[in-house]
Amino acid sequence: MRKLKKGRKLSRKRNQRKALLRILARALFLREKIKTTEAKAKELRPFAEKIITRAKKDDLNSLRILAKYFSKDLVKKLIAEIGPRYKERKGGYTRIIKLGPRHSDGARMAIIELVK
Repeated sequence: MRKLKKGRKLSRKRNQRKALLRILARALFLREKIKTTEAKAKELRPFAEKIITRAKKDDLNSLRILAKYFSKDLVKKLIAEIGPRYKERKGGYTRIIKLGPRHSDGARMAIIELVK
């Protein structure tokens, strides 16, 4: 039986999708709340949650893995501020709030934010 691969393609090639997720995650961690399309928000959620779980560990290996994706300033913020905020929480660091369609093309919009 043929099985589908998980995840959305978002009309992009693999390296462009990965770059898009990094950019969206960077914006989410800096601003703690971003407005994007619903599909992008749903793809961003597992990526961002894995990054926050890494930041919670606060060891050398986690630091190196985070540095592979983000700049030094953002890695410092992840380890110093965002990671400790969720020390007691076992998951569910993000929230997606669905909005109405965008006027220009009718794309479903959503707000993705970090849970306080």
